[in-house]
Amino acid sequence: MPSRIHAHVPAPGLLARARLLAAPTLGASVVRELERITGRPVEQGSSSAASEEPFVYVGASLPDALRSGPLVWFHSVNAGTDALLSAGPWPPGVLLTRTVGRMGERIAQYVLAWVLADCQSVPEFAAQHARAEWRRIPSELVSGETAVIYGTGRIGSAVAALLRGCGIRTVGVGRGARTAPAGFDRVVGADDDAQPLAEARWVVSTLPLTPATAGFFGADRFAGMGGATFINVGRGATVDMRALEAGLHSGAVGGAVLDVLPEEPAAPGDRCWQLPRTVITSHSAGITADEDIVTDFAACWEAMAQGRLPGTAVDVRRGY
Repeated sequence: MPSRIHAHVPAPGLLARARLLAAPTLGASVVRELERITGRPVEQGSSSAASEEPFVYVGASLPDALRSGPLVWFHSVNAGTDALLSAGPWPPGVLLTRTVGRMGERIAQYVLAWVLADCQSVPEFAAQHARAEWRRIPSELVSGETAVIYGTGRIGSAVAALLRGCGIRTVGVGRGARTAPAGFDRVVGADDDAQPLAEARWVVSTLPLTPATAGFFGADRFAGMGGATFINVGRGATVDMRALEAGLHSGAVGGAVLDVLPEEPAAPGDRCWQLPRTVITSHSAGITADEDIVTDFAACWEAMAQGRLPGTAVDVRRGY
C-alpha cells in the first residue's frame, strides 16, 4: 500500500492480546474461520465490549457502544465504507480495512454481461418475444469500441481487464494522469476526461462515495457523452439523477444500467423506474460472499503479523 495512506499497523503486542468481537449477523462458518485464523474465540455482539481490554471487531457497521472503547482494528465485511465513515467521526488511530475478495471479478462479469447484451440487442429481442414478433436485429461486435472506466483501483482494473480481453479499448479515469494499471490502455485525470467521454460506447463508474465524488456525474459529464451507455456499479450518490434523466431524454446518454441508486431500495413510485432506456438492478453486481470475508481478513491478519499495512487498508481521510 502506498505510503500516502494515512493508516497505522497496530503494534504486534497489542494485536496479540486483543479480543475478537464480531457482529451477530456473521454466519457460523465465518466465525469458525476467524477463530481458526486468529487462534482465539470470537465473541459475537457488542454488549461484552465494555472493558479496558483492546479488541478487534468484524462487521458491517461499528456500534456506538464500541466507538469510545479500546478498538484496535475494524474489518468491514463490505467493500464500500462510506456509510461506516459517515456515521460519525472515525476513532483516532484505529485501523480500518475492507472486504473486496472476488468482488472485482463478479462486478466485471456483470458489466460485461450488459455490454454484450447491448451489442446483441438482448432487451430488444426480449421485448419482441413478449409481443410474439419475429424480426431480425443485426448484432454488433464489441471489439474496437471504447469503454471509459471511472476508478482505477482493484474493481475498476478488474472491469478493464475483462473488457480489454474482448478487444474493447479501455480508458481509465483516476485522480490524475499516471502509468496505466493492468487492464487499461491508458489513464487520464478527471479534469481531462472530455475527449474520452465523447468517444465512449460505454461509461462505467466504479467510484466510491467520498466528499470528492458526491454528485460527480452531473450535467456537464452527461451532456458530454456521445450517446454512450452509462453503467454504475460504484455508489448511487455519485450521480445527479436529474442530470442523468436530462441526458437520457436528450440522447447524450444512450442508455443506463444502474446497480446502485442514491436512495435504496427505490420506492415503486420513484421516478427512476420511468427513466427511458434504463435497467435498474438491486445492488447485486458484487454481493459479498462469506469466502471473501474470510480471505481478506486472513490476508490482513498475515500482513499485520509481519508488520505490514494490509492491502485493503482504508484511508479514512479520503474514504477509500
